[in-house]
Amino acid sequence: MLVKKKKNPLQEIYLIEILKGLFITIKNMLFAPKVTIQYPEQRRNYSERFRGMHYIKATNGVENCTACMLCPTVCPAECIHIEAGERADKEKYPVKFEIDVLRCCFCGMCEEACPKDAIKLSTIYEMSTTHREVYDKAFLVEQRGSK
Repeated sequence: MLVKKKKNPLQEIYLIEILKGLFITIKNMLFAPKVTIQYPEQRRNYSERFRGMHYIKATNGVENCTACMLCPTVCPAECIHIEAGERADKEKYPVKFEIDVLRCCFCGMCEEACPKDAIKLSTIYEMSTTHREVYDKAFLVEQRGSK
């Protein structure tokens, strides 16, 4: 059996609850520590496990990728596109390797699936741009490989 509590008239019109909410808001506005970060001068500290911009590892100027197609297969966002070719030494390599960063969800599954440990996600988090970015192989090896 349910027993209803008696409410007084102030509770009926929610006046006490409104005043409690205003008190909490004013207390936080005036006395709580400020958390604004002045971005270019101050940088936010991220964990070492942060997944940022992609890059392809290269050894002696040659990318480690063998175009095995595991990374585009496991990618849930389908943002990785690879076209394979063959070198003179009969080893496959990616002729075209593109990542559509706007579609990427930075899950790290491509990094986990790679048997050659070729694709990596760096700790670079400053990726804002004014236009849609599709990064190609040359950009991913040269620009991001040294980070």
